Amino acid sequence: MDNQSPSKRVASFCSLRYGLAIVVFFCNIVIVSQNCCLSLTMVTMVNSTDQPGSPNASTKEPLDNVKNPVYDWSPKLQGIILSSSTYGMLIIQIPIGYLSGIYPIKKIVGTALFLSSLFSLLLPLAATVSGSVVIACRVAQGVSQGAVNLAQFTLWIKWAPPLEQGRLTAISLSGMMMGPFITLLVTGFICQSLGWPMVFYIFGAFGCALSLLWLLVFYEGPKDHPCISLTEKEFITSSLAEQVISSGKSVPIKAIIKSQPVWAISLGCFGYYWTTHVLHLYAPTFLSSQLHINVRENGLLTALPHLISWTFGVLAGHLTDCFLSRKILSLLAIRKLFTTLGLLLPALFSVVLLYLGSSFLGTAIFLTLACASPGFTVSGIIINPLDIAPRYYGLLKGITVLIGMIGGIISSTLTGIILNQNSESSWFTIFVLMAAINMISLIFYLVFAKAEIQDWAEERQQTHL
Repeated sequence: MDNQSPSKRVASFCSLRYGLAIVVFFCNIVIVSQNCCLSLTMVTMVNSTDQPGSPNASTKEPLDNVKNPVYDWSPKLQGIILSSSTYGMLIIQIPIGYLSGIYPIKKIVGTALFLSSLFSLLLPLAATVSGSVVIACRVAQGVSQGAVNLAQFTLWIKWAPPLEQGRLTAISLSGMMMGPFITLLVTGFICQSLGWPMVFYIFGAFGCALSLLWLLVFYEGPKDHPCISLTEKEFITSSLAEQVISSGKSVPIKAIIKSQPVWAISLGCFGYYWTTHVLHLYAPTFLSSQLHINVRENGLLTALPHLISWTFGVLAGHLTDCFLSRKILSLLAIRKLFTTLGLLLPALFSVVLLYLGSSFLGTAIFLTLACASPGFTVSGIIINPLDIAPRYYGLLKGITVLIGMIGGIISSTLTGIILNQNSESSWFTIFVLMAAINMISLIFYLVFAKAEIQDWAEERQQTHL
């Protein structure tokens, strides 16, 4: 693989494995779109997302109540609704992490994608009943989305050659960054022209169609796919011939719990999810309260960071493979570099936002950078579990993402509570606390992170040919 010619590398981009990465990319776009569209539609779904008595509470432009039904949900309830899908994801992480190593990924992802889309179609109806029903719908949707998000990681164990893991993972996961860009870009226009319920109907319909496509084109491994070329099949299987896989039996739970590298990744994920939940869920609210802009302008401004984040994520994946193939940096140095960029930069940019006042240009620039820079973690903490224990990759992703989502739940719920206090220092408290969490997580990761297979993950090795 190290001696792979440039022409062969270029040809690989037209291969089936890269086509599969594109399909997963679109699955992630749909899943994230169904999740994050609520953060912007919330601006039109409620009487006001602003704090009580804020100056722009009366400046919101009138909307047609037939197309855009309005509900009296407090900032606290809004925070719970926005974070409720994370509760569902929290429930499913470890079960799916374990089951994805046993049951077919094709059925897990396809079924979960369809269910998430179905709940998206039902959400406008749930909103007419009560906020509690919306929460229940979002929790169920979160279970489905969590299954898709986690199960997809294990497919690269059989489909990605070692020196292409960073690239293929970055391409597929970048859909999670491109999804919010597309969603926020179009949601404002849909809300104003068709009404906010159509947002959920459109993304739900796309998800149903994509779940059918997934079931048609995906196969568990190269040896099973009827359309793969013999050359590519041999290339993938030979490059993965010595890769350890899970036996599906004994799991070293005690060793995993005691593992410092596992805790380093977990705490890094805690900081990552804390940051992304605050910035992505509350960016529309922050812009509305600081700049007093309408929903369409809000959507355009909050969409841009996700496009930049997608660029950062793809760039990080390609740089990782480049650094490894040319032996510029060690694998551990690469993981620490991109984790540092993904946790340190958003903390710094968020603190800067506090001192910009009502500057439109400054706020737009630094909010964009703060929301985009976590994309670097794709080549850091996000893929690091594969380095230390490929045999238990699915389970470790479940554990680390579970801990990360706890951070996301706490941060999004706590942010709603802080905003509900109607304090002038609300955003100062939110951003400074976020920066502190990121720095603690980053320091712990830099001290204890590893990038080689741990002893407890090398026991009773099996290989697949």
